[in-house]
Amino acid sequence: MSKKQLTVEGMSCGHCKNAVETALMDLEGVNQAEVDLDAKTVTIKYEGVSEANLTAAIENAGPYEVQ
Repeated sequence: MSKKQLTVEGMSCGHCKNAVETALMDLEGVNQAEVDLDAKTVTIKYEGVSEANLTAAIENAGPYEVQ
């Protein structure tokens, strides 16, 4: 299993946290997604998912930009 932490701009509230976590958890192969609003990061544990797919899921969930 791989673990990755991404910086995400545009997250500011509980709705943002839920939207990003849900979008990631909906991807097959993502086992855990945890947003830290203060740090503007999301930590993801996954298998068999490309970083491009992780980024696309986040950016398609709302006005978010992966740095």
